[in-house]
Amino acid sequence: MTDRSISDRALLTLTQWLSPSFPLGAFAYSHGLELAVAEGAVRDAEGLETWLRAVLQRGGGRVDAWLLSLVLQGAEAAEIADLAEAIAGSKERLAETLEQGTAFVKTVAQMGGEARPPRALPVAVGEAARRLDLPPRTVISLYLHSFISNLVSAGVRFIPLGQAAGQRVLARLHGEIEALADQALGATIDSLTTGAFAGDLTAMRHEDMDVRIFKT
Repeated sequence: MTDRSISDRALLTLTQWLSPSFPLGAFAYSHGLELAVAEGAVRDAEGLETWLRAVLQRGGGRVDAWLLSLVLQGAEAAEIADLAEAIAGSKERLAETLEQGTAFVKTVAQMGGEARPPRALPVAVGEAARRLDLPPRTVISLYLHSFISNLVSAGVRFIPLGQAAGQRVLARLHGEIEALADQALGATIDSLTTGAFAGDLTAMRHEDMDVRIFKT
């Protein structure tokens, strides 16, 4: 087997893990976006792009990229898992990452992979991805693409937007994803920061909505 085929197989495995068809239940989470739409903070494609850019640059996207990078760098997964839980900005954010992370490790084990304890999603993905021997930038970029793709899908369904409009938003965020992946390569615990306060507050208030489509 050539080095190229090994790399391709690893990339296909990672793509499968981060696919919408992988049974994480990601479609049920909006990361607080549902309330932002309901209250009119996000009304259209432009508003969705602005919101998601902030999530990437200063919110949950940045936090997940840092946690994932730390694990890929060889940090103790249990330590980073504790950190992930400690810095979750709300009850819903904690549930979102733990529920998906638990589903991830369970499914990977059922596929014949190593059985691991439940972790926050970026920690679980990082721990499993270590054995793939892929460049960390590739793993982080594809993880962020999956993360944002799910939120674009939530926006398409709830704003609502046309499918093409949603895909244009996603395409325009590719540069942000690349830039954040590059930044995350130098991640340290001390450099892990977050500043998407509107997103955090929206996630906190989401659980009090009278009618909800999404879990978060």
